[in-house]
This record gives sequence, C-alpha cells and structure tokens, in this order.
Amino acid sequence: METATHIQHLRHEGRRLATVAARVHLDDPVPACPGWTVRAAVRHVGRVHRWARSHLAEHRETRADVRATAGPMPADGDLVAWFEAGLEELLDTLESTTPGDRAWHFGPAPSPLAFWARRQALETAVHRTDVESASGPVTPLDAALAADGIDETFDVFVLPRDGLRSPTPVSLRLHAGDAARDWLVHVDAERVSLRREPGAAGCTVSGSASDLYLLLWNRTCQDAVEVDGDRAVLDLWRSVVQVRMSGDLE
Repeated sequence: METATHIQHLRHEGRRLATVAARVHLDDPVPACPGWTVRAAVRHVGRVHRWARSHLAEHRETRADVRATAGPMPADGDLVAWFEAGLEELLDTLESTTPGDRAWHFGPAPSPLAFWARRQALETAVHRTDVESASGPVTPLDAALAADGIDETFDVFVLPRDGLRSPTPVSLRLHAGDAARDWLVHVDAERVSLRREPGAAGCTVSGSASDLYLLLWNRTCQDAVEVDGDRAVLDLWRSVVQVRMSGDLE
C-alpha cells in the first residue's frame, strides 16, 4: 500500500474516532481492553499521534518519550478537540515529510515516512474500533488496510521479535476471502516462518480481512471467523502474540 493511501486511511479513521468519541460517554468501558474506557483510548491515541509526529517533525534519531511529547492531558470537555488537533498536526507532518528524511522508527520499512504513515493508520484504525465497541457495533476496516495490517503484524511485531515458539511443530493459515490473501505460519521450537500463500495447516482461520486482523489484535472473538482444525494452534498465537491493553495509561 502506498504511503499516500496510508495517510488517507489515517485521516478517515482518525476523524471517525473523533466523531464517535464526541457522542459517547468518556466513562464507557472498552470491552476488548479490561480497565480501559473511551477516555483512555482517546488519550492513548492522541498521545501516540504526538509521539509519532515528533520523530518526523524534529528529525529525531532516537526514541522519544511518549508522555513528554504529548504534554499534560486536557480536561474531558477539551479531549476530543485536543485529539483532533494532534491528528491534523500529524497529517500535516506526514504530508510535508519526504522519503529521504531521517527519523527513528521501530520496524522494517522503505523509509521512516512510510513506516509512520502505515503504523499510525493501523494504530488509529484499531483504536477507532475500540471507541465504537464501547457503545455498539464496530464498522469493519477497509479490506485492503486490514490485509496490510496483517502483513504489518508479521513484519513488525512477530518475525523481528522472534518470540513465538512451540515445542511441537504447529501451523496456522489465515484466509481473507474479501482481500484474496493468505498467510501460512509455521512455528516450532527453533523458529517461526511465514509464507504469504495458501497451503495446508493444522488450523485454518477464514473470514474477512477486517475480522482476521481484529482477531490477531484481540479485538474480536473466534465466533466472528471460521476455524477449521486444531484450535489450540490459534490459542497459542493469541496467548503469545496478542497485545492486551489495560489501565488508563496515565
């Protein structure tokens, strides 16, 4: 996916998050994140937007501190406007940054600009579903963005971190019919490997790209997808790889 398209998705997802946050109660709990409320989700994404922007805007070559770059949290009545201001500043910075500009980032990418545009589009999309889920049904992610998110999950959070292992070799296939994409993961005691193609697996999970991506990030349950084979394989993935948010992050 092109960087410009990631920026478009960030704009859409961020503005949607703000719209929903403005009409729900900030104290409403986020079902997928025990201890989190809508307030916590909005604060978190607003902080992360400012943190991400600081690396590009200030040409930082080392990791910035999240709280220091965000500054103090606003009062509840100003929270959505604070979030919107940070989103627009991030969008402006992304659109004025060039692929050749240097900045710290934490995963493989063609450039810091490409990394941050992709990461913030996906970060915002996932937390937009958090805010929506506090008051009703979740709007699915765009299929191409969700498939790209599955790619990023492997590219940034699984393969480089090298933490997924199984004493007994296991395999997991993800099949996203609406995106015409497959991911085939093999895990043993020594390594994890990935092929982005169909194939036989001990467990095959089929569904929309959005449902599969949200499942990987623990935002939806297994009932939202079709699971064929050994569910223990999926349980291994979910217990080891999932990022589980908790607390208000203050």
